[in-house]
Amino acid sequence: MSRAGTSSLFSTYQLLFLLTIISIELPLSAAGGSTLTLKSNNTLSNRTTCGGNTDCIQGVILPIWKPDNPAFTDRLARATIYFVGLAYMFLGVSIIADRFMASIEVITSQERQITIKKPNGEKITTTVRIWNETVSNLTLMALGSSAPEILLSVVEVCGHNFNAGELGPNTIVGSAAFNMFVIIGLCVSVIPEGETRKVKHLRVFFVTATWSVFAYTWLYLILSVISPGVVEIWEGLLTLFFFPLCVGLAYVADRRLLFYKYMYKRYRAGKRKGMIIETEGEPELPSKVDIEMDGKMLNSHGEETEFDLKELDEEESRREVARILKELKQKHPEKETEQLIELANYQVLTHQQKSRAFYRCQATRIMTGAGNILKKHAADQAKKATQHDICSEVSLNDFSSKVFFDPGTYQCLENCGTVALNVVRRGGDLTSTVSVDYRTEDGTANAGSDYQFTEGTIVFKPGETEKEIRIDIIDDDIFEEDEHFLVHLSNVKVISEGTSSDKYEANHVDALAGLGLPCTATVTIFDDDHAGIFTFEEPVVTVSESVGVMEVKVIRTSGARGVVVVPYKTMEGTAKGGGEDFEDTHGVLEFENDEIFKTIQINIIDDEEYEKNKNFFLEICEPRLLEMSERKGGGFLFTCSGRDVYRKVQGRDHPAPSAIINITDEGGEEVLTKKEEEERRIAEMGRPMLGEHVKLEVIIEESYEFKSTVDKLLKKTNLALVIGTNSWREQFVEAITVSSGDDDDDDCGEEKLPSCFDYVMHFLTVFWKLLFAFVPPTDYWNGWACFVVSISVIGLLTAVIGDLASHFGCTVGLKDSVTAVVFVALGTSVPDTFASKVAAIQDQYADASIGNVTGSNAVNVFLGIGVAWSIAAIFHRSKGREFKVDPGTLAFSVTLFTIFAFICIAVLIYRRRPEIGGELGGPRVPKILTTCLFFSLWLMYIVFSSLEAYCHIKGF
Repeated sequence: MSRAGTSSLFSTYQLLFLLTIISIELPLSAAGGSTLTLKSNNTLSNRTTCGGNTDCIQGVILPIWKPDNPAFTDRLARATIYFVGLAYMFLGVSIIADRFMASIEVITSQERQITIKKPNGEKITTTVRIWNETVSNLTLMALGSSAPEILLSVVEVCGHNFNAGELGPNTIVGSAAFNMFVIIGLCVSVIPEGETRKVKHLRVFFVTATWSVFAYTWLYLILSVISPGVVEIWEGLLTLFFFPLCVGLAYVADRRLLFYKYMYKRYRAGKRKGMIIETEGEPELPSKVDIEMDGKMLNSHGEETEFDLKELDEEESRREVARILKELKQKHPEKETEQLIELANYQVLTHQQKSRAFYRCQATRIMTGAGNILKKHAADQAKKATQHDICSEVSLNDFSSKVFFDPGTYQCLENCGTVALNVVRRGGDLTSTVSVDYRTEDGTANAGSDYQFTEGTIVFKPGETEKEIRIDIIDDDIFEEDEHFLVHLSNVKVISEGTSSDKYEANHVDALAGLGLPCTATVTIFDDDHAGIFTFEEPVVTVSESVGVMEVKVIRTSGARGVVVVPYKTMEGTAKGGGEDFEDTHGVLEFENDEIFKTIQINIIDDEEYEKNKNFFLEICEPRLLEMSERKGGGFLFTCSGRDVYRKVQGRDHPAPSAIINITDEGGEEVLTKKEEEERRIAEMGRPMLGEHVKLEVIIEESYEFKSTVDKLLKKTNLALVIGTNSWREQFVEAITVSSGDDDDDDCGEEKLPSCFDYVMHFLTVFWKLLFAFVPPTDYWNGWACFVVSISVIGLLTAVIGDLASHFGCTVGLKDSVTAVVFVALGTSVPDTFASKVAAIQDQYADASIGNVTGSNAVNVFLGIGVAWSIAAIFHRSKGREFKVDPGTLAFSVTLFTIFAFICIAVLIYRRRPEIGGELGGPRVPKILTTCLFFSLWLMYIVFSSLEAYCHIKGF
């Protein structure tokens, strides 16, 4: 971005250099070829005769460079020094303006808490901005972007005995022309192919556009119509009063107050069923929603609608974030999750709505080699999260040793002989010796008949982290239910080295050693005298869609004798099989003798939905005890609720004829003898059977990690934290650090080295960066300390810029009006050009890129002209004089700009038609034509203003 923008600006500078050469020749030809001498450069001398000679006058800060009439080579050297000094001062103003805009972002980002009361009485507390967006854009934001022009006008009048000058007013008009034509024309062209940007708050745009045209029309009226050549006190004060009036009307339009609430509105159907959305602006609060502020309940109309109903668009925002994550995973499969989150965080920050102040700061820092602040913030957040995890792990592990069972549950068959329990020590000082007591306790299993009662002490020697407890299990031939017993840990001690006595430490947080969790182990003894009861562990299980392969355990209780086969199958619910939500699965589990559990694997499809709640079922059918002949015979066929499943048991290459087993016990009745019935009864006692949970409901939910990541990304970052500073140390570190200004999204996860351009710009601006690092950080006094100091420094620098520009103009023979519209206006508008370009590309709407241009142009006149001329008019009236202002060049320049501004606004409105789609971007041909038209308007404005200044064309 910075490279393309820089090359275009270099081309602009070359064009301006050519215009300068032409302008130098203009006064010579107008004066009949007379020799050029250095005469008066004030307003009075400039309006005496067309092409009249000019003298350099004493500046506000800089004195006149003596001697007055240097040779041509000396004049060329002076002009070069003045021009280089002017450019360097513009860099300084850009950097201090960056600090100024950062303070404005912090001030306007202040928040307050409000409580939303729903119809059911539920209250939700949330935060909203104290500053209304429209008000902040037209007051502090506009002041921040236009401070050099406004202060230049004020300083020029106050510094020259309250006499009117041409540099300040013409800079304001020239800057407005550059903003309206060049910046908007550039924003139209930089939109990616096939995309458009529209103004979202159209009512506010119409209000500010009207005021911007009226401001310059009013300027012409007070110069040439109402009181030609004289500015009265009431005219100056009324000009100043138009500023709050403009802000107030824009606020009314934004909030739909007064007559706006009765105006006809159009509506459209929302994407969600039952939702109606207005075609422009933000949706209003539902009528039954109240807001409680400062203990008072307020309805949803009027001021209370300041609550931004982002929940209406939350679903769409979630889908957008989920889409970003999916695309990044597909685009960068080799990157780890942390890197993907950093990339996603950067993209979400890029698409987050930002203020004019943020775009201005971002553009300035990229331009001056300070790096991409969004990328740096995303990387810092990832680094802080990693450091937090490390610190948390250290804090948990470094202070005390914890002794506990790992795992906490154990299962064994009653014929296993002994069961081994694992005890571990984690954290703390592993060089110490720690002991812990253990003791068994009866559950449903009894000591002496089912297991051997055991107690004792385990000693962890230095460096040892695991120990084993062995407990004997008693086997019998009696059929019985599964039973369990408990093993407890207690009395953790740290044994002092070199002594026979134990040093006991209390079992609390500050102890050197203590019990961790679990400190009680449960041992379940499975009976092995029965074929077993087969069941799922629970009737319902919930899994995340990101699990990949789900494992379901089928357990065998109350016996484990013999080889048993258990068929299973999946059934659809709201979740669909066939690879949509899960893959259909069926088969047979074969439990070997003494095997007490088996797992079924099911593939779950991850489609990365933000919210998901679907279910399917897994069913096990009647188990079957296999005889030895059946196991060796080959294969067998059985049915599970109508599904035929074939299971081939390894045996001969040519299996014997298979047996047909009817698991559902359907068929004819057989006549049995008493002996056969007794044998069947005994066999039935040992026959495998189904337990309590034979049908498992599987609920597929959204991935917790995916959902939490989306939620984190949805939480809007307070951008004041991104561009603000909290200490002088941070400011000085940033001042001496050069970073890459490349804004390529793909390289966000990797640190990129600064380019040659970044180093050059850093070394050119490092003096200003270090100097302005002394400005108070934005955290002090909520940004007001930085605000006051920064605007004071801007005023000082603009005084120097005014002197340099005036001296440069008189040295090369340019009038102040020409110098103002060609050089000063361009120099003060360069950062705004970069900011608007970034805003046009990154923002979803055109408000930040062109909507603020119209408001800023109006504020320039109301504050820059209103404050300066009001002060001068009051001063001269106190002396019994009139405040005189020559209407000639300024009135012509204002009239020309007003005509061209009408054309510009008309074109922008026309571009909202469906065939183009928006003010910015659109089809290639209209985009190129619009850009060329706007650039041509600016060039014509400069040429005609310069020609009129030297009387080649007639003005007023």
